[in-house]
Amino acid sequence: MRRLLTAAGCVAVLGVGIPAQANEEVEKLQSKSGNWAMQLGNYKGHRYSELDEIDKSNVGKLQVAWQFSTGVLRGHEGGPIVIGDAMYIHTPFPNKVYKLDLDNQGEVIWAYEPRQPRDVIPVMCCDTVNRGIAYADGKIFLAQADNTLVALDSKTGEPVWSVENGDHTEGESLTAAPVVAKDKVLVGISGGEFGVRGHLTAYNIDDGSMAWRAWSTGPDADVKIDPEETTMMGEPIGEQDLGVKTWPGDEWKRGGGTTWGWFTYDTETETVYYGTGNPGVWNPEQRAVDGTRKGSDNKWSMSIFARDIDTGEAKWVYQKTPFDEWDYDGVNENILIEREIDGEQRKLLVTFDRNGFAYVLDRVTGELLSAEKYDPTVNWASHVDMETGRPQVNEEKSTFAQGTNTITKNICPAALGTKDQQPATYSPETGLFYVPTNHICMDYEPYQVQYVAGQPYVGATVSMFPAPNSHGGMGNFIAWDPIKAEIKWSIPERFAVWSGALATAGNVVFYGTLEGYVKAADMQTGEILWKFKTPSGIIGNINTYVHDGAQHIAVLSGVGGWPGIGMAAGLTDPQAGLGAVGAHSKLSQYTQLGGVLTVFKLPEELASR
Repeated sequence: MRRLLTAAGCVAVLGVGIPAQANEEVEKLQSKSGNWAMQLGNYKGHRYSELDEIDKSNVGKLQVAWQFSTGVLRGHEGGPIVIGDAMYIHTPFPNKVYKLDLDNQGEVIWAYEPRQPRDVIPVMCCDTVNRGIAYADGKIFLAQADNTLVALDSKTGEPVWSVENGDHTEGESLTAAPVVAKDKVLVGISGGEFGVRGHLTAYNIDDGSMAWRAWSTGPDADVKIDPEETTMMGEPIGEQDLGVKTWPGDEWKRGGGTTWGWFTYDTETETVYYGTGNPGVWNPEQRAVDGTRKGSDNKWSMSIFARDIDTGEAKWVYQKTPFDEWDYDGVNENILIEREIDGEQRKLLVTFDRNGFAYVLDRVTGELLSAEKYDPTVNWASHVDMETGRPQVNEEKSTFAQGTNTITKNICPAALGTKDQQPATYSPETGLFYVPTNHICMDYEPYQVQYVAGQPYVGATVSMFPAPNSHGGMGNFIAWDPIKAEIKWSIPERFAVWSGALATAGNVVFYGTLEGYVKAADMQTGEILWKFKTPSGIIGNINTYVHDGAQHIAVLSGVGGWPGIGMAAGLTDPQAGLGAVGAHSKLSQYTQLGGVLTVFKLPEELASR
């Protein structure tokens, strides 16, 4: 294969120059195009492959190579990782892990199934999902729903060590994929709808001992902020303990800011990037200092953190949605790219936030360079002030200004966001991002709620519906130009697009739909070149790898997650599932539950050898 052979040659020549700062094994594995060694493809989160055997001319000939049933229902997020001749896949609760033999069409080499208390299921707000496993140092790292982080021997599947990262009886759970960087494995926490106080924790990969923990709210010492050194919008924060002062009373102790999304890593600066989620209770009145919006930013929820991998100390932080009134969790992936701006090569961070704005920041300094809507229906804010970095809120769409027990209507986007956790992909060849999006709006009614440990702490009733005056569907798959800050092309979809996308050097981009279709589109035009309906809806992330000299495409099907929670949990009330059930009530007419891995490749006569 042309691209694969070139890439492999570069690795052989440059192998001695691979940066020693990061986990060398992981970097070597992700640099070889035949593997898919991380959930996001590489440390920068590109979800891009240099493989080009499957291209525009032949993608329409893809056929099923083999399939594998996971034996688990509910929502299958994340995707398989491939290292050499082995594939590792995971499931939602009970969080099984399989090692499959690619030489024998997925024969099971070993299977791991942890024993977990079933009472963890009710504290998983939006289905029993898990976003994937990680590999390093001969170990597979799994973050279990019951807050256990376990390291498995990749050869045998036997546990090497395990550590407790939280307590499900307090509403905490684990859904995010771990990431290994340097000699540490990073893991977040879920439970923002249960009054959990978020944190990111680094454990030593050798024995599971804690290296550091950085909280999302609270005193500077807990958040690992130095107000004289940590910057925001390019300037030192200055004021101390904003993680306490911008909350009323002790509300910061149950302040949310959970870390259930994706982590990316800059190996040169040894910096990890991630986002924090919504502030605790959804009723903004209960989070207002002295009953006003002023001074009530609820820091550091809804923020991007840049942290030193060795110490966890914050280098810079940027809050995207201060005093969130709409549940616009800020956990989406922060994609790292390099581009020339005004004649200067810059190290950039790009994120497509739930709130409907696409942000571009200098990832070294935290300077905000751009913030533009990537869906024209977004109406909760008119724009982002580039001097302050703050969104300019449309008071008609404020759920705080209207008051408790008052319905604010036609807010766009809905709490699902213009894009949720489903990761986008970036092509360095086209310079475009390919983004799975939701096209849904909502009515929002806050109400008073009391905190009880381990019980839902929401305080709002939400109804969702397709964005008005559009194509009538609830999703779009778009190509986004980050320099022009505009949509190059868009593919409308009937339901929210909830799968992770994949761009390839064959000028083909792949994504999945809630009905269960895997689709391939021309990266330049958006023309659909091929599609195949898998047994269940797709909320997993598509990947690609090489085995026996041929390029393969792989995806986990299994409808569920937040958009499919009605089907997954048997819910029928339109306002159940935090409002998602009503929006996706017709989904059962197109697909059903069931976890299945499907692998595709070209016919033998077309495959390169």
